[in-house]
Amino acid sequence: MTEVRTDSVRCDGGSMDLSVWQPADHSSTAADRRSILLIQEIFGVGQYIRDVAARLAEAGYLVGAPDVFWRIRPNFQASGDQAGLQEALAVAGRLDRSQAITDCCAAIERLHEISGSSLRPAVLGFCLGGTLAWGVAIEDSPSACVSYYGSGVADMLQKIGAVRCPTLFHFGDDDPYIPNESVDHVVAAIARRPGFVVNIERAGHAFDNHQAVELFYNESAAKAAWAKTLAFLDTHLRTDERRVG
Repeated sequence: MTEVRTDSVRCDGGSMDLSVWQPADHSSTAADRRSILLIQEIFGVGQYIRDVAARLAEAGYLVGAPDVFWRIRPNFQASGDQAGLQEALAVAGRLDRSQAITDCCAAIERLHEISGSSLRPAVLGFCLGGTLAWGVAIEDSPSACVSYYGSGVADMLQKIGAVRCPTLFHFGDDDPYIPNESVDHVVAAIARRPGFVVNIERAGHAFDNHQAVELFYNESAAKAAWAKTLAFLDTHLRTDERRVG
């Protein structure tokens, strides 16, 4: 059975909760233990993110999910309906993105300590977390980055040269929050850069969120993207010597 506990991350100005999922299979040695920092959507570290973490733990990964909104609304969780969406948008609108990226970088360091591994954690984020995951790839040195429909990704493409880890971007082709032109910019920016991949599903925004069925969820797109995510992580989380650029 997957073990779940709450750890703490020291940040500038206080401490942030880090929910940690320890995979049931402890067969890997500490030196090659694989871990993933999982960054929340605007809905918080709620049931959806916990379900994703459990899936990753079942696949053998040590997972840490930081409470990104700890400076604004500690342990905030919103429902996956229209009312929850409006509440979550209001909270997310108060977030300092640069500070949140710094906090997530601190969380990566803490997860690395917990893992006891020479392999640095990967970073995986959804929606808001997709933007923050890309920010972590720019500012830190995760072993890999997977960014699901991050609306702020295109805004940070000028810093792509700082990224040294393999990166997979997922987008939907009918996303009202991310214009197709922005996705085109991402595709153009990664051209001829080994280790960078863009996957575009026939879906809208937040298509992986099965807790927001009426708002976003697209089962076929979610399954297709998830299979690509697991394959990407399995390929690149084998040695911390894998770098691009």
